[in-house]
Amino acid sequence: MKKALFQLQYEFEGDHAYSEQGTEQGAKLSVADIENATVRDILMETSKMTQKELFHWLHVNKETHPEMLIVPLTTSTSEALRYRFGNHHPQLLYLTRPLHTLDDLNRFLYTANELLDNGAYLYCHSRTAALKRQMLRQKYSWGIRHIAIGYDYLWNRVAPKMVLTHELYYTLTHGKSRTFTRVEILGRLYRAGFEVIDEQFRYGEFFVVARKIKDPINDVAPIGSPIIHLRRKGKDGKEIIVHKFRTMYNYSEYLQPYVYQYQHLQRGGKFKDDYRVNTLGRLLRRTWLDELPMVWNMLRGEMKLVGVRPLSKQYFNLYTPEMQELRTRTKPGMLPPFYYEKNTPGTLEEIQDSERRYLEAYLQHPFKTDWRYFWGIIGNILFHRKHSA
Repeated sequence: MKKALFQLQYEFEGDHAYSEQGTEQGAKLSVADIENATVRDILMETSKMTQKELFHWLHVNKETHPEMLIVPLTTSTSEALRYRFGNHHPQLLYLTRPLHTLDDLNRFLYTANELLDNGAYLYCHSRTAALKRQMLRQKYSWGIRHIAIGYDYLWNRVAPKMVLTHELYYTLTHGKSRTFTRVEILGRLYRAGFEVIDEQFRYGEFFVVARKIKDPINDVAPIGSPIIHLRRKGKDGKEIIVHKFRTMYNYSEYLQPYVYQYQHLQRGGKFKDDYRVNTLGRLLRRTWLDELPMVWNMLRGEMKLVGVRPLSKQYFNLYTPEMQELRTRTKPGMLPPFYYEKNTPGTLEEIQDSERRYLEAYLQHPFKTDWRYFWGIIGNILFHRKHSA
């Protein structure tokens, strides 16, 4: 394998703006912030090692660190992980087997969460989609590499997630060659009840340190469908399921607390430089096509054409209590009022002010307000290039 691959620092697919130094804004958490001194020293000592050096270090030091449990390459099922734990209560769990080769990754991570105490750490690694693509580019000549990359994408990323090909893929491969993006790996960890402390690309692998902070989220796992179903706050505070075309990588929705912690809101209330959005998703957002399935919510009477954006619980809780109460007095809408403004609001406070003006006007004159806002928004979309991205 060429030296350039081992020196790779940047991830390109779903992973831009990230290097070994952290996000664009700088890494806020790292192994140096871990309070447990022993765990911190172990992780810092191994943080720059190659995979071979790391495995050798683990083998040499496993007897001298009783707080560390090493799960070897032979362990690939949650049952084997449970057996490996025995009566141990480690503060640090090393998974030497790459995540993309585990038989059922979600179940494996859920089992790890169950066996670890709150505050314990998980150290794992995987070869991500962009790293694999970089490998294929270096391995094959110009003409063949595009065929190899296309085949790998369709077979190892698309086929496992499609209903028609899912069973066939796992029958033939047992899931050993699957490929995950960085976003999907981090999202799966958050769904399993872990908080990401540190992430690095080094020597052709993606390494993650995560801490158990809560029980796993028990819901239906994403299956890669082009239409996603999002839990949002509706009228009277009731939860509604909002339908949209998928614009983000799988498991992105679970990563929202992590993104909010390190990214800034851009004008319009979305996350700035949101790396969870994929290439097709950016196109869909620019053309508003991602919002089209919300028509079903309108037909069900859960939403209307103009109105405040339906928010996730995470984002809704950022609003003031006054605005939370005001928002839930009306149905959310497909066309949010901040697109009516000449200058799109840039901060959360400005967004709340914009929504307050709309809501107070709407509660007094519903039809008149929505009619005025509708044409104002359409004008901004057509002539001022407003879009849902």
